[in-house]
Amino acid sequence: MKKFFDDIKKDMKFKSAGPGKKLTEDTSSRPEVVQSSSSAKQNRHHAPSEGAQRAGAAALARIEQKQRPKVHTSQDAIRNQVKRELEAEAAAVAEKAKAASAEGSGVPVKDFACLSVSGVYFTCPLTGATLTKSQREVHLKEAIFMRFEEDAVEASVMMIHTFNKDRDKVKTAVDIISKYVENICKNPTEEKYRKIKVSNKVFQEKVLPVEGSREFLQALGFISVMLPVEGQEEDEEFLVLPEQSPDALELMKERRDRLQKGQPVRAQLDRQPQAFRPSPNAQKFELPSEFYNLTAEELKREQQLRSELVEKNSMLRTKAMREKEEQRERRKYNYTLLRVRLPDGNLLQGTFYAWDRVHALFEFVRESLVDGWQPFELVAPGGQKLQESEEVSLVECNLVPAALLTFNWDAVVQADIAAAGGKSPTLLKPELLETIQMLS
Repeated sequence: MKKFFDDIKKDMKFKSAGPGKKLTEDTSSRPEVVQSSSSAKQNRHHAPSEGAQRAGAAALARIEQKQRPKVHTSQDAIRNQVKRELEAEAAAVAEKAKAASAEGSGVPVKDFACLSVSGVYFTCPLTGATLTKSQREVHLKEAIFMRFEEDAVEASVMMIHTFNKDRDKVKTAVDIISKYVENICKNPTEEKYRKIKVSNKVFQEKVLPVEGSREFLQALGFISVMLPVEGQEEDEEFLVLPEQSPDALELMKERRDRLQKGQPVRAQLDRQPQAFRPSPNAQKFELPSEFYNLTAEELKREQQLRSELVEKNSMLRTKAMREKEEQRERRKYNYTLLRVRLPDGNLLQGTFYAWDRVHALFEFVRESLVDGWQPFELVAPGGQKLQESEEVSLVECNLVPAALLTFNWDAVVQADIAAAGGKSPTLLKPELLETIQMLS
């Protein structure tokens, strides 16, 4: 049967090619051939009709389908499912990265409005400015430099603890500078303790590379001076501190203490509190790329690891192996977007670090309520009641990268209020209700 239809197809292709010609024939001078009505009738007689062609093609397709039956095994089904998930995940991440890139370049993004939150934002503790993730480092540096006009000691302490990522190197530099101050205070008249040779090996390797250290010494009163060195023709740079009064020495000790107690200046995560009206889309989350803690290479590796899980499905895994896989899954995210469904159906949404403690979530909800002083409980997906006093992170509670929780007032307290003739507590603060939106 298949051979019969193949012959029909070959015959149709041959006839549709037109009249034949000799290879040596000059086609440029060849007159146009007009087919006679009799020959046309003859061709129509031999060629199958359009309906016959369609029927033949359908029959051929049925034959080919029967000849190649598709067999599925359980492992095939698993592999295909994982492959589809990986492809979908890769496409989603690529789309989010494209959207983020377009946003940064000023190009309008069509699906940007569909995101559950437009991005991750931070607040500068020095200026109060709202910043994107990419803006915060540059803005913090500018804000710290601006502080030099007001307090050079404070600004240089901020530089040392904020601009240098290696905490061990910072501690070493702070210890050495503290030793300088201690020696000066113990020996205020000894000139050698008030001079630091810039080319000194310890200073060059341990202090100078730490950004802000030289600025701190200058804030203490050290000045740069070129001085002769015995046995050398050329002068060398020294940082020299003029002789200090007892009051100035006490002030130096205080400034040393400020250096030792200094902490990095960090932009604070803006939780972006937002209220939404009751919606069937409460559990629908579309997150921007900033929520993910994966580079392109890490994502590729993650997909590879997920593919390997297909083979592991047929193996018995120990508890340690399962916990390791869970920890790797949790590390994929920097932030989490949480929604809390209130008794009136409205939703409260906020952004958190994945490693924030549960206490931070309770504080966020409490600060958003008019009657936040009243006790309440939060129930995670699956019915798990969160304990505010428990020192666990949001990621440990499986609330990453997004989750919908349920809010309930404490039943005992509410019963007491009702028995006393009290009213039900007001929920969200007016400023949140003024900007309430509908979930898309």
